[in-house]
Amino acid sequence: MERDALIKGIWERDPGVWTGSDEAQWLGWLDEPLRMQEQLDEIRRFAESMHDEVDAVVLCGMGGSSLAPEVLRRSFGDDRFHVLDTTHPRAIRALEEKLDLGRTLFLSSSKSGSTLETRSHTDYFWGKTDERGSHFAAITDPGSQLEQLARERGFRAVFAGEPSIGGRYSALSPFGIVPAVLMGVDAAQLLARAQEMREACRSSDGNPGYELGNRFGEGWREGRDKICIAESPGEFGLWAEQLIAESTGKHGKGLVPAPGESPDGSDRQAAEPELPDPYALGAEFFRWEFAIAVAGACLEINPFDQPDVQAAKDKTNEVLATGDEPELEPEGSIEELLAQAKEGDYVCVQAFVNPDVDLGPLADRLRRESGLVVTHGYGPRYQHSTGQLHKGGPNTGLFLQVVDDPGEELPIPGKPFGFRRLIRAQAAGDLETLKERGRRVARVRLEDL
Repeated sequence: MERDALIKGIWERDPGVWTGSDEAQWLGWLDEPLRMQEQLDEIRRFAESMHDEVDAVVLCGMGGSSLAPEVLRRSFGDDRFHVLDTTHPRAIRALEEKLDLGRTLFLSSSKSGSTLETRSHTDYFWGKTDERGSHFAAITDPGSQLEQLARERGFRAVFAGEPSIGGRYSALSPFGIVPAVLMGVDAAQLLARAQEMREACRSSDGNPGYELGNRFGEGWREGRDKICIAESPGEFGLWAEQLIAESTGKHGKGLVPAPGESPDGSDRQAAEPELPDPYALGAEFFRWEFAIAVAGACLEINPFDQPDVQAAKDKTNEVLATGDEPELEPEGSIEELLAQAKEGDYVCVQAFVNPDVDLGPLADRLRRESGLVVTHGYGPRYQHSTGQLHKGGPNTGLFLQVVDDPGEELPIPGKPFGFRRLIRAQAAGDLETLKERGRRVARVRLEDL
């Protein structure tokens, strides 16, 4: 599709830009900077009401509900705001030990309202805080299970998401802006920068979102499918890799986000976030959202669905239903995995370990021994971000699962399993799902590396 027709089609909500299916139902993000400006006073009043009662905020969320807040937290340097997006018992215990639970706000964030990890975190800390609803708030789509729970338990506030926005496109919605305000960020300035970019992405000439997305798409056609996102102070790539992987990795196609990787290589292209200051995140969130919508048109896929994400969740539930804790024995080796490498492949480290573990040395080793692009993520977070690409994208990944000893069981109120069994079931379910898709995999133990 020609430039003008593509840009016009996106703004006119024409699903024919992509596959002609339900894309028009998922374009609410185009107007969200305007909608959120109208809601800022309510969010500010909520934040001010907590000022004398709260010393720390814990956001319980996964994927689209956690990654934008995490990038905002890192960019603006707020040590009082914590993002909990792991089910690792050691990590949950370590966070709990840092907190004065009586002076902590728990912000449960889930569009669907049924995210297993988020609901488990919420129930865990609900029990730990003597069920004090005034120290809980929720962000969720209208009518969800989480909204109902929040009303029943008397949460201090419930912020409604926009149903026409998918999780990975929600950075400039309440899922990103409520956390930003709680961090003390001037959200009006953030949204003003987003609105400036929104207007720029309407134009035919010099359209920043179109230019970036078209470059991604043209590069993909030329075989340069690895998007090497340059490092930035707030690790913008953490958010961008979900946007790219979950939007484009399907039907055997996909762009492979590779934050921090060198762009030097015939299968790679460089991507530079434009972040002269933290408030430029408002503009960059919108520019990259628009760009990936454009790239999706180039790949001729629906960038707003995620047809393969549920498979690993279903497999996890099957493992949990057995009532047994999976053994997670080693399978294969690093050497055997890399021996299967072909030109144009990439290596992906999937680490079901405490997020405090630095994966850098392992990534360096794999990069050195394979000569390939290396990506890495912590489970189960990556299942909500890059997992769609791993299962539905091209069969070019070499997947190395890393597991550790999660420590003693940490019970989840109302569940027949605790966090230890949950994270091990998630690891088992994900590897099994990859194998069912014909992916090349290996599992190693952290202590054996």
